[in-house]
Amino acid sequence: MADKLKLTAKEILEKEFKTGIRGYKQEDVDKFLDLIIKDYEAMHTIIDEMQQENVRLRKQLEESSRRQHVQPPAGTTNFDILKRLSNLEKHVFGSKLDENY
Repeated sequence: MADKLKLTAKEILEKEFKTGIRGYKQEDVDKFLDLIIKDYEAMHTIIDEMQQENVRLRKQLEESSRRQHVQPPAGTTNFDILKRLSNLEKHVFGSKLDENY
């Protein structure tokens, strides 16, 4: 988005205006352009930060999507999953499970 802007802060700063018979006060124009430059620079900073956050959030979304799509191997049934869970519990808790039943 920042590359679609037509002016840079430097171009605004270096812009020279011709004076006319009843031209504007140079001091007022300079003060206003200084404000524009500060806002322009702040806008560029905000755009850069948002683009970085956008990239970070897209990566986070991709990782989250990948994790949600993890499925058990083909041919695995609920019975197989329950059997594995039971074996895991026995391994972790040992004979304590048998005592409770």
